Amino acid sequence: MAVEDQLDALVAQWHEELPGVEVGVMAEVARMLHVARLLGERLSANAAEHGLQLGEGDVLFTLRRAGAPYRLSPTELAGSTLVTTGTMTNRLDKLESRGLVRRLPNPHDRRGLAVELTAEGKRLVDRVVPEHVANEREMLSVLSEREREQLSRLMRKLLAGLEAG
Repeated sequence: MAVEDQLDALVAQWHEELPGVEVGVMAEVARMLHVARLLGERLSANAAEHGLQLGEGDVLFTLRRAGAPYRLSPTELAGSTLVTTGTMTNRLDKLESRGLVRRLPNPHDRRGLAVELTAEGKRLVDRVVPEHVANEREMLSVLSEREREQLSRLMRKLLAGLEAG
């Protein structure tokens, strides 16, 4: 049974049990959660092919898109990737042990550190990004360009509402 059929069946059962409650929203949220899980699995599998966890790839991608000299503070990295500084420290430890990033004294703050993408890290990112984009394009290939634009508008609206609430 397809996921949407299962969810429609569950909603139908709820309608039988609680006819006065609009339970259709349960299926809408469940579909979004299921899509998010499947997207996450595909992205994680692609990262694993390069010996990375998804969050580690986020750090490398963030440093690369920052532009030369590919350097940010740990706090900037944590904010950009939406994780705690503790989580960022763990990611940086792993990436540094692999030679993909290095920690340096922060030239703008003598008390702080800067994290810099190494040449090896940059080569890895430059090799992985085209594959990552192709993987994402493939995942969304069931949608037309117009549908993707509609989805983007709706997701922006939903995110704004959830973040404001």
